Amino acid sequence: MQINRIDFRNFMLFALVTAAMPMLSACASKMVEVRPGSDRVSLADTNQVVSCESRGKVTVSVLTKVGFVTRSVEAVEANLLQLARNSAVDEGADTLVRKESARFGERTFDIYKCRP
Repeated sequence: MQINRIDFRNFMLFALVTAAMPMLSACASKMVEVRPGSDRVSLADTNQVVSCESRGKVTVSVLTKVGFVTRSVEAVEANLLQLARNSAVDEGADTLVRKESARFGERTFDIYKCRP
């Protein structure tokens, strides 16, 4: 009988953790700070920033898994963009150009000052 109780406890613990993962994953998406002014940072293509002043580049990264659950591409990309917007504000920039990424959960952005 003792083994059955232990198995039941393990099963219940596994069920609880499994049920909590989607909620934890959703919380992870909300943990990225939205800095004041970041909502005014635009995302542009390379051909749209030819007359802008370059302020460098930033590489940002976020968690792609919460526990054993892989976060959605949309949630990860939204977090990467927000982190890049925050960095643009820190650099006095107002425009980002998204670069290709070799790793899921990491992306480099070029930062520009386009508006006066």
